[in-house]
Amino acid sequence: MAPKGLKHICTMACGSCSNENAFKAIYIWYRTKERGGSVDFTQEDIDSCMVNQAPGCPSYSLLSFHGAFHGRTMGCLATTHSKPIHKMDIPSLDWPIARFPLYKYPLEEHVRENQEEDRRCLEQVEELIHKYNSLGKPVAGIVVEPIQSEGGDNHASPHFFQQLQQIGKRTGAALLIDEVQTGGGPTGKIWCHEHFDLPEAPDIVTFSKKMLTGGYFCKEEFRPPQGYRIYNTWMGDPSKVLMLKEVVNVINRDRLLDNVNETGDVLYKGLATLEQRFPQHIDSLRGRNRGTYIAFDGNTGAKRDAIIGKLKQQGVHTGGCGDKTLRLRPALIFQPHHAHIFLDKLETVLTGL
Repeated sequence: MAPKGLKHICTMACGSCSNENAFKAIYIWYRTKERGGSVDFTQEDIDSCMVNQAPGCPSYSLLSFHGAFHGRTMGCLATTHSKPIHKMDIPSLDWPIARFPLYKYPLEEHVRENQEEDRRCLEQVEELIHKYNSLGKPVAGIVVEPIQSEGGDNHASPHFFQQLQQIGKRTGAALLIDEVQTGGGPTGKIWCHEHFDLPEAPDIVTFSKKMLTGGYFCKEEFRPPQGYRIYNTWMGDPSKVLMLKEVVNVINRDRLLDNVNETGDVLYKGLATLEQRFPQHIDSLRGRNRGTYIAFDGNTGAKRDAIIGKLKQQGVHTGGCGDKTLRLRPALIFQPHHAHIFLDKLETVLTGL
């Protein structure tokens, strides 16, 4: 179950606390590097950290992306940029925020534009890291979702993620991939980042939701050298780990990832047909070869909301995200015949708009 190359795990209870504590692991790793690998604290470190001052509490930052959602705790909220209501009235941190690729669809008809979009976004990432480093707020890590979910089901290419990892290597920033929503199989692989052919594992991968409990996998160097630095009352829920073990057994026994890929193919092809028939209502279908992790846009936010409402009247529950996106999140046991039922009901709704 562990992502390839990540042999260490820290369990938590939810997505927010998984990310929050993974952030802390990044900071501890970064500061340990600055100390030359020494784990000895100076008296100045000890005294200053107790009053929230440097050097004990250094002014590090994390780079996140516009449209991201990483949680609602204080650190996570500083990296969350999907809905104003999440952040309103809550003090936050001055950390860099880069543009996440926003592609034109169909992908095969906009190759050049989307490659240019990747280039612009990656260039901005590197510029922001250098800017914040020069401001005395070194970027200790890059935090990114493999698919921006709450922000509108925004996808980026394998090339984008490969280059993002290389930027982190060049600048000394860790790469954290937040798989809280995508982990557990909905994209046709247990971990969505497996689709990206990264030259090596991310430094940290966080998880929750379909994984029943929360936590993060990490490389050995991100395990704090002292105990008690990342800790809480329950450290996740051990009973949920036992349940997860049985879930994994069922995924393997019933070949549910194969089912997700087969069903996703049926779903995507059917939606592509409906997109061609009803361009006045829906567009920007995305999620090909990503299992059932599929979404499309309504022409407007109001149109999207109308489709969701009318589908609910047909007994179908879908969700909205971003400004005008309708996203699909079926269970791993959702099968091709279920996909056909959904497509028939969606056709009925679109015909009646």
